[in-house]
Amino acid sequence: MIDSPSDIARRLGENAEAVCRHYLSNGRREGQYWMVGDVRNTPGRSLYVRLAGPREGRGSVGKWSDAASGEHGDLLDIIAASCGHLAFSDTLLEARRFLSLPLELGHPPDRTRRTRTNAGTPEAARRLWARSLPVGGSPTAAYLAGRGIADISDCRWLRFHARCFYRPGVDDAPDVRTAWPALIAAVTDDLGSVTGVHRTWLHSDMTGKAPVASPRRAMGNLLGHGVRFGNAGPVMAAGEGIETMLSLRQAMPAMPMIAALSAAHLTALEFPVGLKRLYVACDNDPAGEGAYVKLAGRATERDIETIALLPERDDFNSDLMAAGLDALAERLRSMLNVCDVADCLQPR
Repeated sequence: MIDSPSDIARRLGENAEAVCRHYLSNGRREGQYWMVGDVRNTPGRSLYVRLAGPREGRGSVGKWSDAASGEHGDLLDIIAASCGHLAFSDTLLEARRFLSLPLELGHPPDRTRRTRTNAGTPEAARRLWARSLPVGGSPTAAYLAGRGIADISDCRWLRFHARCFYRPGVDDAPDVRTAWPALIAAVTDDLGSVTGVHRTWLHSDMTGKAPVASPRRAMGNLLGHGVRFGNAGPVMAAGEGIETMLSLRQAMPAMPMIAALSAAHLTALEFPVGLKRLYVACDNDPAGEGAYVKLAGRATERDIETIALLPERDDFNSDLMAAGLDALAERLRSMLNVCDVADCLQPR
């Protein structure tokens, strides 16, 4: 009985050209490869599928790579993308139909799907970043607007992915979808190199986060780095969450900012060259308070002044949504160094 994903992938590989002709119909065979534009069957020559080679291992028949995006996978991935599947069980069902195998109604989906090579590495993060679209004008803008964040101009390290893969965890429902729209944020170092990404999976109607156990996850090399807004300068602001820093940015659009993504990562933030004064947006909890103390201690050793920005509620996004932009700006005015008020609180 052929029932595991690896068995089905191997059987698809034995019929690789037939799979390509059916699901990648806009391509054509060239020598030992099937050439097409991408995994979504766009005309072109960027993606190539091996039609000959060993049955197993690296470079085996049925494996594919996209030279433009860096994506790679097997024929099950091609079926999933071609059919627009949101659940891996649907892909297995379609593959069984194509191979004329028993459909095994009632058989629970196999959730032991192997991970792709280099999953979670900086290389994988950069591939996801390359496949994402500019956030401006995307559905993500509606989600952020619902959080009180209307101005997302000059946010080049934010992007949108329409169907970002979600790996279910032990706390997820058995039938949870494995692809959702997502806000993609690039984690960069001081030189602007992408070292990781942060994903926020969103509900399809953009009214909130996706109904999954872990709607926020990051991958890649995060320590010391963060999601940046604006260019580094002598005066900056840093905090934990992306939405926290975007909320502050609504009131202080001229101040460079960085979101470290967690309290632990905030304490390890690398200080940009030339930094003289750092405002730290503290989440209103013990972890946030502890992160400020540790970060301020490190900053003092570098002769960098630190000033805490304290929200009235749990974080500054909650303050923005509850009190509005004018009230948030007025509260910040009372906490900023007098030298920074005119520069940082001025409108764009």
